[in-house]
Amino acid sequence: MDFALPADLKAYLAELDAFIAAEIKPLENRDDNIRFFDHRREWARTDFENGGLPRHEWEALLREATILADKAGHWRFSAPKKYGGKDGSNLWMAVIRDHFAAMGLGLHNDLQNEHSIVGNFPFVAMFETFGTEAQQQEFILGGFARQRITAFGLTEPHHGSDATHMETRAVPETRDGVDGWLINGEKMWTTGMHVATHCATFCRTSGSDGAARGISCFLVPTSTPGVKVEEYLWTFNMPTDHPRVSFTNVWVPDSTRLGPPDGGLALAQSFVHQNRIRQAASSLGAATFCVEESVRYARTRKPFGEALSKNQAIQFPLVELATQCEMLRLLIYKTAWEMDTLPHEAIESQLSDKISMCNYWANRLVCEAADRAMQVHGGIGYSRHKPFEHIFRHHRRYRITEGSEEIQMRKVAAYLFGYLGPRKQLFANL
Repeated sequence: MDFALPADLKAYLAELDAFIAAEIKPLENRDDNIRFFDHRREWARTDFENGGLPRHEWEALLREATILADKAGHWRFSAPKKYGGKDGSNLWMAVIRDHFAAMGLGLHNDLQNEHSIVGNFPFVAMFETFGTEAQQQEFILGGFARQRITAFGLTEPHHGSDATHMETRAVPETRDGVDGWLINGEKMWTTGMHVATHCATFCRTSGSDGAARGISCFLVPTSTPGVKVEEYLWTFNMPTDHPRVSFTNVWVPDSTRLGPPDGGLALAQSFVHQNRIRQAASSLGAATFCVEESVRYARTRKPFGEALSKNQAIQFPLVELATQCEMLRLLIYKTAWEMDTLPHEAIESQLSDKISMCNYWANRLVCEAADRAMQVHGGIGYSRHKPFEHIFRHHRRYRITEGSEEIQMRKVAAYLFGYLGPRKQLFANL
C-alpha cells in the first residue's frame, strides 16, 4: 500500500499554482474585481433589483477566468481527450478540489457558483454513458463552446428526496407525423435557468408513484412554448439562480429523450456521484482552510498578554477538527481511486455507499469548522471581513443538495444491512 500522491499529480498541482499566480490572481485584483471576494462580495455579486440573480459583471468575470484556464489546458481537465480534456481521473479531481478549497476564497475556485479553473462536468459522463452520438456532439462539445448550457430538473415543489414520486408527467403525443411527448408539471431549484439553453427534465412516463422504473429524461429547450420561470427563490447564500419552473403543455420530439425510456433514474444517479465526491473534497479543503486560519490567528492573538493558542479551550476543538480532516482525506482519496477502477455505470451498485459517507461527513465537517473559526476569531470572525460566514452559508446547502445527508445515510444503511449493494447476496437468506 502506497498512500503517497503520484509524482505527476504533485507536479500538476504545482503547475496549477503557477498558473493561478501568473494569470488568475492578476485578473482577480484588476479593476476592483477584488470586490467580489472581500467584505463587499455578496452585494457585488447579487443583482438585488433583478430577482436576486447574479450580476452580469460577476458572471462575466467567472467566464473570463475559465477562458484563460481553457487556453492553458486546465478547464476541461476532467473531460475525455476527444473533447479537448485530459481524461482527468476522479482521484486527481478530488485532490485538486481539496487543494483549491484549502487556499481560501478566490477567482481560482469559487464554489458558490460551482466555478473553478479546473471545471466539474458531471453532464459529460452522463451524455457519454446515456446520450446518442448526436446528443454527445451537441451537448458536450456545444457545452464547452458555451453554446449549450443544461439545467437539471429533478426536484419538485412537493417532492425533493422522494424523487420517484414526482408529479411531472410526459405522455406520448404525435404532431405532424413526429413522435413526441407532452410534458406538464413543475420543477424546483432548477439552477442556472437564467442562462440555460436546455433543461434536463425528469418526468414520469409510466408506472406508479414511487416506482424506480417509469421515469424518463428529456432535454427540453428553454425557449419551448410553455416553459416558464415562475420565481427565483432567495436562499441563505445569495445570489440566487435557483428557480421554480413550470411546464405547461410543453411538447418535445422523442429525439430530445436522453437515455432509455423509463430508465431516467439511472441518469440522475449518474449525475450525482461525480458531484458528491468532488463536493466532499471541496468541503474537506474548506474545512482545512478554516482550521489553519484559526491556528494562525490563535498564535498571534494575545488576550491578557498570552497567545490565545495556549488555551486548551481553543486547542482541543481544533484538534478534533484537524483529526477528522486527516481521516476524511484518506477516505475521500481512496473512494475516488476506487471510482476510477469501475465502469461509470457500475459505481451506483458497487460504491455508492462510500461516496455518500464521504459527502455527508465532509459537508457536516466544514460547517463545524467554519463555525469554530468564527468562534476562535471572535467578532472579526463573525464579520464579512473574514470568509468564514461565506463558507458556512455556502457549504451549509451541501447538507441538503445532491441528496440530503439523511438520504445519503439511508443509502449507507441500505448497503450496510444488505438491502442494496455488494452485501445483498450475503443476507439473501435472512
